[in-house]
Amino acid sequence: MKSIAKQLVPPLLWSALSSARARAQALRSPGAANPGEQSLDDYWDPKMAEMLDHWGEDNVWIDVQLLFANTSGRVLDIACGTGKVMELLAANRAIEVHGFDISDMLIDKAAARGIARERLRVCDATKMSYADDAFEFGYSIGSLEHFTEDGLIACLNECRRVVRGASYHQIPVSADGRDHGWIRTFQSYYNNSADWWLERFGSVFPGVRAIDSTWRDTISTGKWFVCTR
Repeated sequence: MKSIAKQLVPPLLWSALSSARARAQALRSPGAANPGEQSLDDYWDPKMAEMLDHWGEDNVWIDVQLLFANTSGRVLDIACGTGKVMELLAANRAIEVHGFDISDMLIDKAAARGIARERLRVCDATKMSYADDAFEFGYSIGSLEHFTEDGLIACLNECRRVVRGASYHQIPVSADGRDHGWIRTFQSYYNNSADWWLERFGSVFPGVRAIDSTWRDTISTGKWFVCTR
């Protein structure tokens, strides 16, 4: 199961579950410009939780460890899922990683892997239950593309409020540089260009820079958006 799960990458966790025909159809189908809601039920699916434990082992989880290799202070994992990345970053004793997720099931799994309960919360990324300037740094991985546009902007504003230093957001952007809009495969998400994402991040943060991630799949390539206020 682990060897299969390693091939599954957000937001396209369907790569071992969908046919080539379904992938092609997802690209041909026009996406809604501004969807009405997220597919939140996905985050209470045990199969999703199992996938989240392995998908980034060979790529983006290496990225994030390098990003925080020479930092210190309190760090916030935005939409932390099962806490796997928090566990990896715990090897860096100079940082204190806290995390939250909207799914109580995923937070329970994070606690079960040994992460202290006082560093975990169940809360909505658009209404974070943290004080202003509570963290030196923050990050999200394969999460923000699943938000509606209104939810995305609300989350970024909250991130700017609670993180006083840089925040790092890993996003899959369309490999062909086009804006495909909101599509549904295994999950619902935006499959848009890097420029589209730079515009959204730039509407909240005065400083935004895009750098390559090692993650990629057949229709998307990974980008880290580094945001400073």
